[in-house]
Amino acid sequence: MKRVAVIGVGQTPFGEHWNKSIKHLALEAGIKAIEDAKIEGKDIEALYIGNMSGMFTSQEHLGALAADIAGLNPIPSTRCEAACASGAVAFKQAWLSIASGQYDIVMAAGAEKMTDIHGNNALNALMGAGDQEWEGSIGLTFTGLYALIARRHMHEFGTTREQLAMVSVNNHRNALKNEYAQFRYEITIEDVLNSPIISDPLHLLDCSPITDGAAAVILASEDAVKKLRIENPIWILGIGHATAPLALHDRKSLTRFDSTIIAARKAYSQADIKPEDIDYAEVHDCFSINEILAIEDLGFCRKGEGGKFVENNGINDIVKINSTGGLKAIGHPVGATGIRQICDIVKLLRNSGKYGLTQNVGGSGATCVVTIFGKE
Repeated sequence: MKRVAVIGVGQTPFGEHWNKSIKHLALEAGIKAIEDAKIEGKDIEALYIGNMSGMFTSQEHLGALAADIAGLNPIPSTRCEAACASGAVAFKQAWLSIASGQYDIVMAAGAEKMTDIHGNNALNALMGAGDQEWEGSIGLTFTGLYALIARRHMHEFGTTREQLAMVSVNNHRNALKNEYAQFRYEITIEDVLNSPIISDPLHLLDCSPITDGAAAVILASEDAVKKLRIENPIWILGIGHATAPLALHDRKSLTRFDSTIIAARKAYSQADIKPEDIDYAEVHDCFSINEILAIEDLGFCRKGEGGKFVENNGINDIVKINSTGGLKAIGHPVGATGIRQICDIVKLLRNSGKYGLTQNVGGSGATCVVTIFGKE
């Protein structure tokens, strides 16, 4: 298979965009990625865009819409859906289309406009990432699923509410210098614990927000990198993609995501590196417990020690976690998050470090894509 690199990245600010539609958000991110790559729109041979649900905007067929608004017709343009992992799945498809030799330059994007609906409608849309027949029908919410996971982790390993809160504290601090972040201010453990309980033990500040936004990246083959004389390409060294049972009651354990463990194993093997080689990791902290699980399942610490890991203010000798703010502080426009993570890892590696990793989770852990990047 051909080697593939990321040569351009772009995103919109994440937040509440009342005056922009989903197509205009996608266009803005795409233009920034093209400009960053120093190419022209006519150079792009295919487009893959991640998007979770038309329930937010009543807009389906986003692949065709994105290509149309960007002036990229008649290239093939495909929408990819895997709940909150939609962006990473779109990226994987873009990577495969180049690695297979079909294309040389492809755009992968993600977009979601979540603030146009409110209350129960937003909750119902998000719960579509779970098992509606078995979980949604009995009143479980998306937060409720993760609350069950958190409670079990606390029971098995002694993880504390304060350790959960520390995830949000760390990520808010990391977002202070991120111009694209939805929340650029610090919070304390007391702030988290005093915020309203959404689903015990998860408080409001344990949860990522409802967000609008888009992100895009340009991928290129090694031949295209040479032809374009790209000075600082970031190579895709490994991609692992795995699925697990959708409903919690069908899983062997609530305290691990088998999809992450398997996807990470595949990615590490392809890249021929180990967890201790990673300099930066952007992990999927849709809820605070998810970051703790990610740190454990990705091999950065032993199972059950994720709470102690984050308790050290995110400072360790192994890896820097969510250096730009994570989903909690940057925001979580679900279809765009996986691409945003990649944008941030690419920018981090351009400045320092050797290896970066992204972990994008769909639903309550039923889907996971782990991607490893490097300068070599």
